[in-house]
Amino acid sequence: MTVHPHVRGQSDETASAPGAHKGPLGSSYLRGLTGQLVTEWNADGEEGQGGYGPRTHRPFSHKAYHHPAAGYGAALSVSQVLAKEREPIEGARSIFTMNQTDGGFDCPGCAWPDDPDVSMDICENGIKHVTWEMTPKRTTREFFAKHSVTELESWTDHDLEKVGRLTEPMSYDAESDHYIPITWEDAFTMVGDTLRGLDSPHEATFYTSGRLSNEATFLYQLWAREFGTNNLPDCSNMCHEASGRALTASLGTGKGTADLNDWLQADLLFVMGVNAGSNAPRMLTALAEAERKGTKIVHINPIIEGATNGTIVPHEIDQMMMAKVTRTSSLNLQVRPGGDMALMRGIGKRLVELSENDPEAIDHAFLEEYTHDFEAYRTLVDQTSWEDIEEQSGVSKGQIMQLANLYRESNKTLISWCLGVSQHEHGVDTVREIVNLLMLRGNLGKNGVGPSPVRGHSNVQGNRTCGIDHRPSKEFIEKINNVFGLNAPTEHGLDTVSSIEAMHEGSVKVFVSLGGNFVRAVPDPEYTERAMRKLDLNVQVSTKLNRSHIVHGKKSLILPCLGRSEKDVQASGEQCVSAEDAMSMVHASFGMKKPASPHLLSEMAILGGMARATLPDSTTPFEKYVDNYDEIRDVMAEVLPGFENFNERVRQPAGFRIYQAARELDFSKTPTGRANFSTAELPQVDPGEGKLVLQTMRSHDQWNTTIYSNNDRYRGIKNIRTLVFMNPDDMRARGIQEGDFVSITSTSKLGIMRRLNKYRAFAKDIPQGSAAGYMPEMNVLIGIEDYSTQSEQPLMKSQHVTIELEK
Repeated sequence: MTVHPHVRGQSDETASAPGAHKGPLGSSYLRGLTGQLVTEWNADGEEGQGGYGPRTHRPFSHKAYHHPAAGYGAALSVSQVLAKEREPIEGARSIFTMNQTDGGFDCPGCAWPDDPDVSMDICENGIKHVTWEMTPKRTTREFFAKHSVTELESWTDHDLEKVGRLTEPMSYDAESDHYIPITWEDAFTMVGDTLRGLDSPHEATFYTSGRLSNEATFLYQLWAREFGTNNLPDCSNMCHEASGRALTASLGTGKGTADLNDWLQADLLFVMGVNAGSNAPRMLTALAEAERKGTKIVHINPIIEGATNGTIVPHEIDQMMMAKVTRTSSLNLQVRPGGDMALMRGIGKRLVELSENDPEAIDHAFLEEYTHDFEAYRTLVDQTSWEDIEEQSGVSKGQIMQLANLYRESNKTLISWCLGVSQHEHGVDTVREIVNLLMLRGNLGKNGVGPSPVRGHSNVQGNRTCGIDHRPSKEFIEKINNVFGLNAPTEHGLDTVSSIEAMHEGSVKVFVSLGGNFVRAVPDPEYTERAMRKLDLNVQVSTKLNRSHIVHGKKSLILPCLGRSEKDVQASGEQCVSAEDAMSMVHASFGMKKPASPHLLSEMAILGGMARATLPDSTTPFEKYVDNYDEIRDVMAEVLPGFENFNERVRQPAGFRIYQAARELDFSKTPTGRANFSTAELPQVDPGEGKLVLQTMRSHDQWNTTIYSNNDRYRGIKNIRTLVFMNPDDMRARGIQEGDFVSITSTSKLGIMRRLNKYRAFAKDIPQGSAAGYMPEMNVLIGIEDYSTQSEQPLMKSQHVTIELEK
């Protein structure tokens, strides 16, 4: 029996082996000699075959990448995507409008801010994302009539999305095992009746991906809270939850304080735990411009990525023509996974040491006027040994001193970070340690400085700003209650992980998802799929078919919405929506293209319809908000700090920036009224004898859970995703050679073992004792219980594994 990668199954021999039994969804559960439960996922071993990306039997290859990021490679990739999606004209047109403020629409990809001084501030991945949405292919009722849900379960994720744009609402019919058409009115009635039939509002949970606009976000949380629950999980729970909690504790704000101008005015930039070339490609423009101005740029990451050395910025035509490479790095430091906190502690320790003879090494005046607990921090760094710092960071004392000297010489330093920092058990402590270091030299409250988390999806920060928060502040709930005359709950709701657990236990019976591919984005996908199959109702608001539609509940709805590239026309005329980027800029966006189907509704219209069906007697004017989005912006201006005169300010050419008190050195939102030093002990990040720390990551040809191809250009990979990158010394110690089949085993906090079989091992310049591979494939190694106790984030970057050669 052939078992495709990630389609859980087992060989005939395994199925009949003594002590084995067939687990749910076809996975193989084996009881070993110790009686421990082992879950196995088997790749079939065919070169280039993948259960997530496109099926291909082309030979795989791996070779070092020595070229600059972007440049001709990006241009060629874009042209191939446009041709493949049959969108050479419309796709090319989108290049010139997708990030423009004069009638264009914002990129629905990453949250990097638009540079108003750059006429074509675009990137390869953004164009792929938009073209993927603008495909002429359609998923019609005829498609669903032809293919049963059971059949679709065997399709790869890539093939599901490749069918094209969804065209009308569909409802799962258990008797025929097919999705069948349903009217919008009947779909809304099904949602409303099911929700009103629950014993408690807390038996429903409302999930949000980062694609939702500010206006739809606000309406979504308003519906949930008027219904009576704060069960509002979102993708931040898996990505930057640690950053928000840390910044709030230290500075009184859940956001970074820096903006794009600060990036360009800094003397020194730290870029930590991010692969800029793939995750935020437009950052390359800022890095290139900063380097030309003489800014020192330090990349801190376990892997030296393709964008850390140089770039050819595609929209700089003269640079492209001359193939002129701009450096994007002054120094690359390979910290061990989870070692960033120790590295920051080491720099702080060195500065404290220097200050004994060099009083200006730290900013005593700033510390005295604006901070709290500096003396406790000084004591802590004095007591932390250099041996511990070197061991936990994986960086030598000499390299740390070199970095400390750069920091000492800089008058304006900005520190940015992404998931390589936040997706650890101690992610909150690490981000607070970053803030500690910034405070030591007064790098807050002036131009060119500050903390700057690199957010992922286009409006994930706006989602939180506009109310998607399972732990809302009492002030926010009071404002909602006063403006709308509600009695919204104040107790904390469920986050992403606890929502899955509640679905599995049966205490959550309705799941509503606004965008994203939930079952592929979360850890422990088998557990999650079993949980979702227990639901009374699974509601998916989407643009394309994905795995989360196939994993149906007793009742399931697919509700297709407009994409951001499409015109949104309501009763009052054409509408605009807004998004907030990673640096707190809010800007308007107008779609430009005819909708993929006349039966599509906007996210606002879908939410308004579900809300009214759920709350038929509500005095909230859902219909008015849907007819004219200006109406909901007016009430958002009453509720949300910083959104005053929202309608007027959002239509300004560059939008507006939300006021941040911490940027103005106002720390009144913290318990002490000052910026707070953190005094956490260094964590132990060594996984133990024979184990490796595994970090999951995206490939370059991937956006979140959407995989465009099985290639990863900047890592030299072609036609394969079932792989693991390892340090060459770790490979030799295990008798593993380049391209060998290996098995990867993890043990969860509950002692459950999970194993991936027949993965290819490839050598990579990565710290000894660590390994890396792709999500969502490797999410199966992370148990639902494997999350940080500080942030409740899944441990996507710090899973302890053993890797062995398959005989």
